[in-house]
Amino acid sequence: MDDKKTLLGLTLSQLTETTSRIGAPKFVAKQIADWLYKKNVSSIEQMTNLSKKVRAQLEEEFSVGMYPPEKETVSVDGTKKYLFRVCNNRFIEAAYIPDRDRATLCVSVQAGCKMGCKFCNTGLQGFGGNLSTQEILNQIVSIPEYSTLTNLVFMGMGEPLDNFENLLNALEILTAEYGFAMSPRRITVSTVGIIKQLPDFIEKTEVHLAVSLHNPFAEQRAEIMPIENTNPLSKVLEIVKKYDFRHQRRFSAEYIMIKGVNDTPAHARQLVKILDRIPARVNLIRHHAHPGSEFESSPEIRIREFQEILNDKNITATVRASRGEDIFAACGLLSTKELQKN
Repeated sequence: MDDKKTLLGLTLSQLTETTSRIGAPKFVAKQIADWLYKKNVSSIEQMTNLSKKVRAQLEEEFSVGMYPPEKETVSVDGTKKYLFRVCNNRFIEAAYIPDRDRATLCVSVQAGCKMGCKFCNTGLQGFGGNLSTQEILNQIVSIPEYSTLTNLVFMGMGEPLDNFENLLNALEILTAEYGFAMSPRRITVSTVGIIKQLPDFIEKTEVHLAVSLHNPFAEQRAEIMPIENTNPLSKVLEIVKKYDFRHQRRFSAEYIMIKGVNDTPAHARQLVKILDRIPARVNLIRHHAHPGSEFESSPEIRIREFQEILNDKNITATVRASRGEDIFAACGLLSTKELQKN
């Protein structure tokens, strides 16, 4: 990485402002977007349909902004974890998860996190800064499997709605015709529920929404997720109910199963109650323990009993397969290890 600004991460309107400032014709912005987001070039010199003058002007101020991960670890199940160093000298992670005809990349939006969820290793790092749009997109375009990706999930490090402007720019570039032209139905954004940003997010994007729920009882949720004190889940779900998630767009509730904390039949019944009139899919997730954690994953029998209660009440509940545990694939584990090393 150098000190130049980056072209990767600029929307078409931002590229148009850039080309206008250097006196290039308006159509050059679309040409640059094509090189960045269709042809995946790594240098301005490769943009051969731009004049030498324009390329020289761009070179003075910009680089493309694509750089490889610092480290790659591979699991026995095929999951890969990529470690990136970002400009504030922190580390972030992206997890590549192949599964038959699907290839999913789990993308980070922040270095560390402000939310302080007690079961999450990323939160233990503290907050290291928002990723730029370029740093978000670089996780996608710089890995060897880029051309095979079918799905993106913003479920990596950080809270997406706490980095709202850069998230929206990244989603625009990913789904716009001038950009990657990816179907928004192939993208999911997971949030703990930031009430101020949530309506704008739903209205300005068409991607799937997932809410990190993890406990249906407000007081208990606040004990493990401090965000409940300022952005209560009840208000989050009130917002969700105002929008149409009954057709192609999907709403999911993410629920990490933690032994003795949120895994009783009473929790399952309360979850059914608060999801009333919301066409939700519930993803039950085994807790990945990390060094120093006070929590354990619920026993398998308890997870299946919990799932059965939901299914019996016509709520689709699935148990997410655990992947990459041998390479610290859960969010924050690998980058925390690297931070401690450095």
